[in-house]
Amino acid sequence: MPRIENLPAGSSLQRNNLNHQAIEDYLKTIYVLAEEESPVSTSRIAEARQVKPASATSMIQRLAKLNLVNYEKHYGVTLTPAGSQIALEVIRHHRLIELYLIEALGFAWDEVHEQADILEHVISEKLEERIAAALNYPNFDPHGDPIPAKDGSMVTVKTCPLASLDIGDKARVARIVDDANSDMLRYLADIGLVPDTEIEVTGRAPFDGPITLILSPGQDAVIGLQVAESILVEPLA
Repeated sequence: MPRIENLPAGSSLQRNNLNHQAIEDYLKTIYVLAEEESPVSTSRIAEARQVKPASATSMIQRLAKLNLVNYEKHYGVTLTPAGSQIALEVIRHHRLIELYLIEALGFAWDEVHEQADILEHVISEKLEERIAAALNYPNFDPHGDPIPAKDGSMVTVKTCPLASLDIGDKARVARIVDDANSDMLRYLADIGLVPDTEIEVTGRAPFDGPITLILSPGQDAVIGLQVAESILVEPLA
């Protein structure tokens, strides 16, 4: 597996660390965006990284020189095998840390994303293995995102957005897409709409109106269409 510390960097240790973190962040972002659409456009990467398109283009060109991405102007960006391996390693760190912070340290699921964003860049392989072993080598993080194994493989679950369900459809909540949205995560926890919850759609208001659900414990919930788009579910027969 390629090591990020072996990539060319700047002259100072602080600059090196910042450069390496930026490289990892971009590779992780491209990997996640590519799950929805590939190649990934520069504008989507810039939006996700919250930078100007010119800044994103400059970093992408640098990644291409390092053989971490394939980039063609007006075509988009794809990860090379080396870039994909680094992205998967960072994603593994992030998702293991999120689960560990909840299971071992009592964090809430809406608190862990920001902490994991920091720690994912600095934990050693030895610490990563200890965390994975302490958690009994989990397949999913607290938000339902699959955790890559050491070899980069992940458990796959066939899902669709909750917003795509019709009245009468039943499903199991599998994954919360926007796990960085703390306000939404707190709201979903308050109404009990969390991974592994079974739901049934009982109503849909017209013109993109709210969706009414029955949750497995028996309580009702009403959610907006935008929130329903951020929840991936596994349809049940």
